[in-house]
Amino acid sequence: MIFKSVLDERPYGPVSLSSDEWGTFAPRQIRLSDLSTIRSVLDLNELLATDSTFFGDLFAHVVRWNGNLYLEDGLHRAVRAALQGRTSLHARVYDYPMN
Repeated sequence: MIFKSVLDERPYGPVSLSSDEWGTFAPRQIRLSDLSTIRSVLDLNELLATDSTFFGDLFAHVVRWNGNLYLEDGLHRAVRAALQGRTSLHARVYDYPMN
């Protein structure tokens, strides 16, 4: 199993952080097996593209909510890491506020 779980939607509300705001979080290593994805569909064109991070953040975006880690953005990076035999990836982690 690559991920902790695979979901079709967020269990938390929308994350409305800008690219600059995501950039304020220092990247850290996250184990793939600790992540739950919020997307169950993968586009192979994006996965296999050699320039898939050219216009975006080099690091995946992860939301910590209710003690769990959710892969908000970066599914293709995470799957690519797993295919390369890596068990973790670098990600920026945002602590989603509890109600």
